[in-house]
Amino acid sequence: MATTTITKISGQNYIGNKLSATGKTTYKTYNPELQKENSTLFYEASNDEINQALFIANQAFEDYKTFPGKKKSEFLNKIADEILNLGDTLVTTYCSETGLPPGRAIGERTRTIFQLRSFAELVSNGSWVEASIDTGVPDRKPMPKPDLRRMNIPLGPVVVFGASNFPLAYSTAGGDTAAALAAGCPVIVKSHPMHAGTGELVASAIIKAAKETGMPNGIFSNLNSKGIEVGQKLAAHSQVKAIGFTGSIQGGRALFDIASKRDIPIPVFAEMGSINPVVILPDALKTRGEELAKTYANSITLGTGQFCTNPGLILGIESDYFNNFINHLSKEIIKINPTCMLNPSIKKAFSNNQKKVVEEKNVSVKVTYNKEISNENYAPQTLAIVSGENFISNPNLQKEVFGPFSLLVKCADKQELEKAISCLEGQLTGTILGNILEINKYNYLLSLLYSKVGRIIFNGVPTGVEVCPSMVHGGPYPSSTDSRFSAVGTSSIKRWVRPFSFQNWPNELLPEELKNENSLGILRLVNNQLTNQPI
Repeated sequence: MATTTITKISGQNYIGNKLSATGKTTYKTYNPELQKENSTLFYEASNDEINQALFIANQAFEDYKTFPGKKKSEFLNKIADEILNLGDTLVTTYCSETGLPPGRAIGERTRTIFQLRSFAELVSNGSWVEASIDTGVPDRKPMPKPDLRRMNIPLGPVVVFGASNFPLAYSTAGGDTAAALAAGCPVIVKSHPMHAGTGELVASAIIKAAKETGMPNGIFSNLNSKGIEVGQKLAAHSQVKAIGFTGSIQGGRALFDIASKRDIPIPVFAEMGSINPVVILPDALKTRGEELAKTYANSITLGTGQFCTNPGLILGIESDYFNNFINHLSKEIIKINPTCMLNPSIKKAFSNNQKKVVEEKNVSVKVTYNKEISNENYAPQTLAIVSGENFISNPNLQKEVFGPFSLLVKCADKQELEKAISCLEGQLTGTILGNILEINKYNYLLSLLYSKVGRIIFNGVPTGVEVCPSMVHGGPYPSSTDSRFSAVGTSSIKRWVRPFSFQNWPNELLPEELKNENSLGILRLVNNQLTNQPI
């Protein structure tokens, strides 16, 4: 049985395995449920601390990039163990900084552990490097064919930005960090100021795991920040080789612009805003309207709507059945008691963004929770309605409202529904509610939706992102900055590597993954044939 480690939060930065607090800017986290500040004083990272974290990260990279998969696997599994060893301290801190219930904290911790162990298994096997070998033919005419051997190699130090809505699964030891460490990249986390205590606890678990598994100092650092300045400095820093970000379009685009304007630009893998369109076809409305209304009332309000896959847009063709669905959805959604948003600033943004949408011309509020709410950080769920014609003509109606809100679009006919889909920006998800025979009549609509999203759901809800190799959590801009990659699942490791070829290299000097003997027993593409056999 694991022993529980009780860790006192210091408020300092982890510069490698050393705690440091040389900065002058301080702040505290906030308990939105109790509506008061938490007690710990946090120190924003200074310029010297940023530079030192990057210096030791680059030193660590020289060793870490050569570590075999088994050793990295041991490290990742040990991080998972140490996070579990934080016990109730982690859960209590998580709840005090988010207003989320203990069950959510435990569920997110479980997901975080699963991600770490999934990457540990991936690198332990080793086939993920996608080794490819084309053996030479010296006597080929008219020119000899060189021996070429290719594999993926790590980019270098990666900066990961903690996400406001997932203090564990998308933050300090979340998917970006796990994938980067698995790839062979040191990680510097820019901790989110809303859950800096949770971040420090998890950082302490990573540092402890690094020490116990013999990782080089600098393999991981955790930097605090009150505002955006630390993140801006990291994005511009010459020793940073890539960035992972989960958050708003404004924040992700700002980092992308900084990184692209550097003397040597670097990739920014940002997962940003999405309104996740849901299309309800006529037969589904006719046969399952009430059932779907209850399902979507729960999906819209799940986690106070604070998910990047929240169904913020529901489209259908004008009919009595669609009107009945809207009425049932309205009745179901106001039965649900409002819950706490993550922070007063997020609640304020929700209120402002919702107001902007409902005050647009030709938009009407269908229903909003109007009973007395005792906590000002609780968010009243709201549904608004607009015609397909007005939705198509007004791009402001595609703005994400981060919280329990959804816009219902009543299209005049199939053609207007198709036009509404065609005018959408890039999204993380799209959902079709219908039956197989009916969907066959909407092939063009499906084709349009495929081009707009990274994942399409059939007769389900977009909320809920399974962690597995086949998941795509990304999509065309602005849902993400590079739709070729997923931010979730083991395939996300590909963001932190680049392909590298050896030409006519002596066998004894090649990496183990590319040697003739294939001592690792990994799957390789040898002369266009997949095999794990030696050459």
